[in-house]
Amino acid sequence: MPRGDLFPDISPYETGLLPLSPSGAAADGVNHVMYWEQVGNPRGQPVLFLHGGPGAGAGAVHRRFFDPGHWRVVIFDQRGAGRSRPLGELRENTTPHLVRDIETLRRFLGIERWLLFGGSWGSTLALAYAQAHPERVLGCVLRGVFLGRREEVDWFLYGLRRIFPDAWAAFAEHVPPEERDDLLSAYLRRLTDPDPVVHLSAARSWSNFEGMCSTLLPSPELVASFAQDRSALGLARIEAHYFAHDLFLPPEGLLGRMDRIASIPAEIVQGRYDMVCPPATAFALTEAWPRARLTLVPDAGHSALEPGVRTALVSAVERFRRRS
Repeated sequence: MPRGDLFPDISPYETGLLPLSPSGAAADGVNHVMYWEQVGNPRGQPVLFLHGGPGAGAGAVHRRFFDPGHWRVVIFDQRGAGRSRPLGELRENTTPHLVRDIETLRRFLGIERWLLFGGSWGSTLALAYAQAHPERVLGCVLRGVFLGRREEVDWFLYGLRRIFPDAWAAFAEHVPPEERDDLLSAYLRRLTDPDPVVHLSAARSWSNFEGMCSTLLPSPELVASFAQDRSALGLARIEAHYFAHDLFLPPEGLLGRMDRIASIPAEIVQGRYDMVCPPATAFALTEAWPRARLTLVPDAGHSALEPGVRTALVSAVERFRRRS
């Protein structure tokens, strides 16, 4: 897939591993360590990239949404994901933990305020962080909006079969027929099974399903990236864990707290044919956010790397640049 509208490949100028647990062993024996990196201009305007999933991790291509001459780009892998460790760890892994981790990273890097950039689950986490710390947020660029509501999770688990019946059949057939009325529980049992044969097989099935539904046109390259063992395990296990706990969001949900960020500007980019996170959610968020601007990409699905979506995201970031 050509990506000429993104900025050129770039390497970090700084990377690190940041301990997240209290000094010494945590009470239940888990010590989370966050991988982080900085890219671009060390004296530039700070922007934080928030990856999807939860559990998907960040990659080199995500550095390319930002002009490296202007932006000080901070990228990190959330608890249990990507290069953070332990991989796929569910203990002490909730949305409030991740919000605190972002603040820990901000203070560690000495950043006062930053722009938030997140898609899919990254949009959820951006909203949760902004609502907890609005004074630290310059603005938001969000893509493929996911609000973590029960109907959105149910759509992913069952509704997608209306559009992708073949992909859903393969997803459902990974578990016995008698367990298919509760796919989430069936998968979570397998994803947390100690036997690698069991949990890796379930992770590949879950991740293949998500990858196959994420683009308007088939993308074998994207599906293959989802199916790699390390990325599949972090994505599937952590995603199922969060889905089983209503994404660890407050009872009133993110829409119930929009008053906290009403004055923060936002750019929302949404694929018209996004089947993983359908456009109705982005519309609901836009209606609740006085300073949000919605860009609907007419020929795209869910993936940030589809041509129209990536172009719209780069343009949205550039509009924030011109405001500074």
